[in-house]
Amino acid sequence: MTLIIAGDRSGVGKTTITLALLSFLCHKGAKVQSFKVGPDYIDPMFHGYITGRPCRNLDPILTSETYVQSCFEQHCQGVDYALIEGVMGLFDGVPIDKAEVSDPLIPYGSTAYLARLLNIPVVLVIDCSRLSGSVAAIAHGYRSLDPKLTMVGVILNRVGSDRHLALLENALMPLNLPILGSIRRHDSLVIPDRHLGLVPTEELTEFNRLVEKLADLAQTCFNWDRLLPLLGTENKPLPKKVEIPSLSSHTPIKIAVARDRAFNFYYPDNLDILEKLGAELIFWSPLRDEILPEATAGLYLGGGFPEVFAESLSHNRNALNAIKTAILKGMPTYAECGGLMYLCQAIITFEGESWPMVGLLPTTAKMTPRLTLGYRQAIAIQNSLLLSSGQILWGHEFHRSALTLASPHPLFTLSSWHGESPVYSEGWQHPLNLHASYLHLHFGGCLGVAQKFLRHSLDFSELVALD
Repeated sequence: MTLIIAGDRSGVGKTTITLALLSFLCHKGAKVQSFKVGPDYIDPMFHGYITGRPCRNLDPILTSETYVQSCFEQHCQGVDYALIEGVMGLFDGVPIDKAEVSDPLIPYGSTAYLARLLNIPVVLVIDCSRLSGSVAAIAHGYRSLDPKLTMVGVILNRVGSDRHLALLENALMPLNLPILGSIRRHDSLVIPDRHLGLVPTEELTEFNRLVEKLADLAQTCFNWDRLLPLLGTENKPLPKKVEIPSLSSHTPIKIAVARDRAFNFYYPDNLDILEKLGAELIFWSPLRDEILPEATAGLYLGGGFPEVFAESLSHNRNALNAIKTAILKGMPTYAECGGLMYLCQAIITFEGESWPMVGLLPTTAKMTPRLTLGYRQAIAIQNSLLLSSGQILWGHEFHRSALTLASPHPLFTLSSWHGESPVYSEGWQHPLNLHASYLHLHFGGCLGVAQKFLRHSLDFSELVALD
């Protein structure tokens, strides 16, 4: 058994409480596996930093119910405890019928949906900073809305005083719903954020000290006698794996993966899948390294914050030239969001400064106040490096930049949910060995994309070897 840490809405402190629980368990020397519901990249970075294990995204929209179940069971093996952080509010999801079992009360992809799918009990986090007796109505409503969910308790966050806590406890008493923790207001436990969420761990010089504070807080603020039995994992037989056949029995295909403070949005499963398919992943830094790794056969440019480090990226002219030269020579390249921005002529920051980038794409990425966010159904317009005409994918957009010039030969049309408006075209595929898009993909839901990427990379490496 494990637990899902859910909230009554966004911003109630789910992440801080999850990090506190993880910090305490890891400080005790336990092996802990964490999971995150939904497509988020940044919260899982914090999980992984604390546990020393990659946090796994559980997202049936980007993948499938079967994939989520397999991923969860596989990564719970061999650990002492497991914990899932929910997304938004408990019942917040998307209004689509992509699920095998539809229920109007349980939006698809929501934390509640995952709790049902994996048969896992829920702990509800409630922000009590502006509540007293009304906390009972909130807890009762969330527990009773779906009788198929098991809510094992609540965690009261941002409690103001002993008197405030007594009022909350008195209000909840008739519900017979255990209070598994109560957290006072702590202004010193704030994690810095910016335009796309929390600032990643690599940029936080004092994060280790924060982890220590969270562990100390967790020791005294949670009811561990009740929590530990709920968090323990059972020794279950391994479930049937999602088969990922290797493409080649020959030398691994060397894929250069951009990973540093500017580029760090990668699903761990994407990297695992590439390796299982036969890739040798070589991590390099567009900020620091001046050339691509030796014998690179393919290039993976993930998302991140290139706009924050635009000046440093621009000053590394050798790296920019090396990437442009490699792509123009035919190196297969997969670029998502920040990777797409990096390939443009320039990035214009929030401050209005323009910094030259790789210059492969005849457009500029300009930061804007508008947030583009949400799941997208993508339909391939024509055959391209990684897609077949008419192919349908599910992806996720999350950016505050826009391109000054639209692609003349887009990869696909994008729409929300099931083809609902607005519908627009997006993505770049010229040169023909390029796939560049704002759309984030999870290879667990589009294995063929990863397979084609490596197949083209293998072909490129063999062609280069003949020269």
